[in-house]
Amino acid sequence: MHLFDPLAIGNVVLRNRIAISPMCEYSSVDGLPNDWHLVHLGSRAVGGAGLVFTEATAISPEGRISPADTGIWNDVQRDAWSRIAAFVAAQGAVPGIQLAHAGRKASTDAPWRGGKPLHAEHGWTPLAPSALAFDTGHPIPHMLDARGIDAVVADFRAAARRAAAAGFELIEIHAAHGYLLHEFLSPLCNLRDDDWGGSLANRARLLRRVVGAVRDAWPRPRPLFVRVSATDWALGGWDIDECVELARWLKQDGVDLIDCSSGGAVPHAKVPVAPGYQVPFAERIRREAGIATGAVGLITDARQADAIIARGDADLVLLARETLRDPYFARRAAAELGVKIEPPPQYARAW
Repeated sequence: MHLFDPLAIGNVVLRNRIAISPMCEYSSVDGLPNDWHLVHLGSRAVGGAGLVFTEATAISPEGRISPADTGIWNDVQRDAWSRIAAFVAAQGAVPGIQLAHAGRKASTDAPWRGGKPLHAEHGWTPLAPSALAFDTGHPIPHMLDARGIDAVVADFRAAARRAAAAGFELIEIHAAHGYLLHEFLSPLCNLRDDDWGGSLANRARLLRRVVGAVRDAWPRPRPLFVRVSATDWALGGWDIDECVELARWLKQDGVDLIDCSSGGAVPHAKVPVAPGYQVPFAERIRREAGIATGAVGLITDARQADAIIARGDADLVLLARETLRDPYFARRAAAELGVKIEPPPQYARAW
C-alpha cells in the first residue's frame, strides 16, 4: 500500500491516506463555525486530502477548551456545520468531525492571548474525574458524580446525532491530550476508588460507555475513530501497554481506527519530539490489537508519509502544522511521488 491508495473504512472510501488532523482555530462565537472554518477546512479539501477533520468540537458548553471553540451541542451549530460538511464532501474529501470534552483543561483563553485559565467572570468551573488541577494557577475542577458522568455520555450521544444530521461522514472521539476521556484513563489524573477509577477496566469505563452511546446514534457501517494518547510520557502514567489493551476492547466495541497521538495529561512531561516520533505507537497498536491505526506527529514530507503506509506502520497519516503551512500538501506530495490526482475543474487549466 502507498499514500495515494484509497482506504475503505466502514461505508466510506477515502481517496487517499492523507487526513487533516483536528486543529483548534479559536475563532468561534457561541460555538458556531463561521466563514473562517469554511475556508480553513474547505481549502484543505480542495488541496487534495482524503479526510478533513473539524477542530475538537465540544459536546457541551463546559466541554470547550476556550470560549472561542466550536461546538455541536445545539441545532443552530448543527446547521452551521452542514454547509461546511457539504462543501468538503463536494471537493471529494470525507468530512469528519472530532467530538470532544476538554475536562479539567477547559475554560482557558486563546493561545495567542497566552492560553491562561480564565477568571471566574469570563470562564466556568471545569469538570474532571478527580478534584485535581491541571497545573499551578489552574482551577480545581469539579469531580464528576454519577449524574454528571451520565450527562457526559448523553451529550456525546446527542452530538453524534447532530453530526449525522449535519452531513458528516466520519466521527472521531477525542480521548487524548489530557482532555476528559484521557483524564479518566490516566492514573495521574484519575485518583478515584469507585467504579470509574483504579483498575484499567474501571478507568476505561467512561470511554467505552461513550463509544457505545456514539455507536447507538452512529451505527455501523458508519466509520468511528478514537484518538488516544498512547503514553503520558510520565512515570506512573498511562502507557502503551495499557493502550494496546484498550485498543483491543475498543475494536470489540465497534471502533474502526485508533488515531495514535501522545501526551497532554500532565504539564512538564518530557516528550522526545522528533520526526515521526509517535509512529511506533501506531505500528504496535496495529500489530498487537489487530485494528487499523492512524499516525500523527511531525510528519512533514511526502516520502516520509508514504514510507509509513508502505511499511505497514499505519493505515492513515494525519497531518496538522504542515498543512497550516501548505493547505495543498496532498497535491504537492502527489507531484513528488509521481502520482497524478485530478484538480478541481476550476483549477484544471493550471495542469
